[in-house]
Amino acid sequence: MPDLLPLFLNLRGRRVVLVGAGPVGASKLTQLTAAGADVVVVAPEVHPSIVESGVTVVMREFTETDLDGAWLVVAAAPPAINRTVAVAAEARRLLVNAVDDPPNASAYLGGVVRRDGVTVAISTSGAAPALAGLFREAIDAVLPHDLKEWMTVAREERVKWRRDGIPMEERRPLLLQALNRLYAERAAAASAAATPAAARQGTP
Repeated sequence: MPDLLPLFLNLRGRRVVLVGAGPVGASKLTQLTAAGADVVVVAPEVHPSIVESGVTVVMREFTETDLDGAWLVVAAAPPAINRTVAVAAEARRLLVNAVDDPPNASAYLGGVVRRDGVTVAISTSGAAPALAGLFREAIDAVLPHDLKEWMTVAREERVKWRRDGIPMEERRPLLLQALNRLYAERAAAASAAATPAAARQGTP
């Protein structure tokens, strides 16, 4: 398999067809609605949580016309149905995420870490989702606890770079310098706060 292209999709207000409505489909629905997608679920039987979610539900077997107007397809059904979905999607040039079914997939959802405006996704090309999950937990553990401040600094610096026409290749070293200043200023403030207390302790 060739290398996959990592890609983050803006699905807000865009139609996504979810084929299959069991527990796995319900978990994918949560991700899709969090992304603001306009989800249509197609399945003969539907998990209660999906019914309660308020999305459009079509309770019957999948047909090709279900893909009309779709931007993305998520197949969370048995492999035979996923294959039918994949063939129909391929004819319409639609990408398919087939849950735990790599042969019928053209798009893969990775393990995801989201924190303070930063999203990190890990993929094993659908071959080892449990490993992707372990990587996700490891990355979540090593991300800085003050990531929100990193994001603030990065946004503020980017405004300056764009204003001053700083080339892209020069921005990363400048960002590193700005982050180092953040910690230097924090250390200086802590030292200044500690000095009066130390002076008071030393006063007879």
